[in-house]
Amino acid sequence: MATRPAGSHVSAWRPAVAGVAEVFHAHFLDHAYPRHVHEVWTLLIVDDGAVRYDLDRHRHGALRTSVTLLPPYVPHDGRAATVDGFRKRVLYLDTAVLDAELVGRAVDQPGIVDPQLRDRIHLLHRALDAPGDEFEAEGRLALILDRLHTRLRRRAPVTRAPAAPGLAVRLRELLDARTVEGVTLGEAAALLHAHPTHLVRTFTAAHGVPPHSYLTGRRVEVARRLLVAGQRPAEVAVAAGFFDQAHLARHFRRYLGVSPARFPRTPRSGDAAAARS
Repeated sequence: MATRPAGSHVSAWRPAVAGVAEVFHAHFLDHAYPRHVHEVWTLLIVDDGAVRYDLDRHRHGALRTSVTLLPPYVPHDGRAATVDGFRKRVLYLDTAVLDAELVGRAVDQPGIVDPQLRDRIHLLHRALDAPGDEFEAEGRLALILDRLHTRLRRRAPVTRAPAAPGLAVRLRELLDARTVEGVTLGEAAALLHAHPTHLVRTFTAAHGVPPHSYLTGRRVEVARRLLVAGQRPAEVAVAAGFFDQAHLARHFRRYLGVSPARFPRTPRSGDAAAARS
């Protein structure tokens, strides 16, 4: 975490999510990037203001309504388009996650107007900002990469045949067996011999929720049973597979409308008798 003068502010970290080299959030008032290159893909959304930049000596702009994808090793700069500066969120993605043949098309069209894609990137940032939500982030990243491939190849989405239910069932069984210890999307894809994106889509179509939501729900169920049995929230967080107590509390409240500490525990008959004595 670092702070810049003149009201600017930046934060950066490397998440435990394969394919994401770095997450970078910044609020700049008057900073101007000189021409430079990255050795990774730059996936950018703007939350406030607007950005002007030159990519391969052609002028472009990044607005709140669009997604910007800058290819690796192509020179670009960047500066605020207004006196109010800009606020942005960036994902630096390993070159392996997008085909090298897409670099030319990203140079020609770095700006993508796609509200669904932008919303997916926003939700991915939210997952990356929450320790313990890496499985959710992996699933969201897989769908984002699939959509980027579709947009850059300038073709209509392929109509997919209905997936066989067996794959979704096998993934559900895997998640049930590894509810506490968890599994990465890459591990699940390797174990089930399926592409990660296909795995997410198939599971979601069959069960009505994406894999990360299913796994979180299962962990919440484990947690509530342990809480009812009298364990403390700090112990329950670890036993149910959450990153820490704050991670448990966030999801427990979202699913059940109450914090783990305030979750009601009905006294057993023996407890009630002891309380009356």
